[in-house]
Amino acid sequence: AIKLEQMRSTVDEKLQATLEQRLGQSFTLVSERLEAVQRGLGEMRELATGVGDLKRVLGNVKTRGTFGEVQLGALLEQMLVPEQYATNVITVPGSNERVEFAIRLPGHASDTPVWLPIDAKFAREDYERLIDAQERADADAATQAGAALERRIRQQAESIRSKYVAPPHTTDFAILFLPTEGLYAEVLRRPGLFDVLQREHHITVAGPTTLTALLNSLQMGFRTLAIQQRSSEVWQLLSAVKTEFGKFGAVLDNVKKKLDQASTQIEQTGVRTRAIAKKLREVESLEPGDSRALLGIDGDSLDADAADADQAGDEPVVI
Repeated sequence: AIKLEQMRSTVDEKLQATLEQRLGQSFTLVSERLEAVQRGLGEMRELATGVGDLKRVLGNVKTRGTFGEVQLGALLEQMLVPEQYATNVITVPGSNERVEFAIRLPGHASDTPVWLPIDAKFAREDYERLIDAQERADADAATQAGAALERRIRQQAESIRSKYVAPPHTTDFAILFLPTEGLYAEVLRRPGLFDVLQREHHITVAGPTTLTALLNSLQMGFRTLAIQQRSSEVWQLLSAVKTEFGKFGAVLDNVKKKLDQASTQIEQTGVRTRAIAKKLREVESLEPGDSRALLGIDGDSLDADAADADQAGDEPVVI
C-alpha cells in the first residue's frame, strides 16, 4: 500500500508538472496571438485615420482643385521646359481671370505668343455617387448620378471657354484636365459628351495618359519649329557667304589683271634690257676696281647688297 501511494504521488506530480507546462505554453501562445491582433488593430485604426484625413482633404473643393493643379504642374514640368509654358496666365486681354497653366505657342510676331489654356477640374462627389450606385447595382441611382456628372462637366467646360479662350490671343480651344483615369474614362463613356464638349464648347478633355501623349506631340512640334528656325538662319548665312564670294571673285579678277599687266611690263623691261645689253657688248669693259671708282660706288656695300639679294632669293615667296 505504501508503494502504491508513492507511485500515485509520483504520477500526480508528473501529471501536474506536465499540465502546468502545457498550460503555460498555451497561455504564452495565446498572449502572443493577442498581441499580434492588438498591433493589427492599431495599424487598422491608423489606416482608418489616414483614410479619413484624405477624405476630409478631398472633401474640400479648394483642396481638390489644388490636387489637380499639382498633378497637372508635375506633368508639364516633366514634359516641357519652363520657357514653353507659364502659370497663372491672363489669356484674355482686359480680363482678370487667370488660368492655372497655359502652353506658349509661337504667334505671328516673335514676341507675342499664342496661349493654349489648360485647367484642372475634379468632380469628385458626382463621380463617387456614380461609382457607389454602380456597386450597389442601383440602375436608377446610377442614371441620375451619371446625368449629374455630365452636367457638371458641361458647366466646367463652359466656364473654361468663357474665361480663358479668346482667339487670336489664344487657341480656339482649351484643355480640361481630369486628374484620375477613372473619371476620364467615365466622361468618355458618356454617349456623345466628348463630341459635344469639342463642338459646342471648344474644350478637349484629357486624363493623365492622354495629356502626356498630347504634350509629347507638342514637344515634337517645338523641336521641328526650332529646326526650321535654325535652317532659316543657315540659309541666310549661306546667302551672305554667296554674296561675299561673288565680291571675292571680282577682287580675284582685278588681281589677275594687275598681275597680267605686271608680267607684260616685266617682259617689256626684259626686251629693253636685252637691247641695252646688246649695245653694251660693243663697249670695252673696265676692271671692277676702275669701274667702281669711276661710278663712285663703295665696293664693300655693293658686296653686302649682293649677299642680301642672294639670301632673299633663297627664301620662299609667300602670296
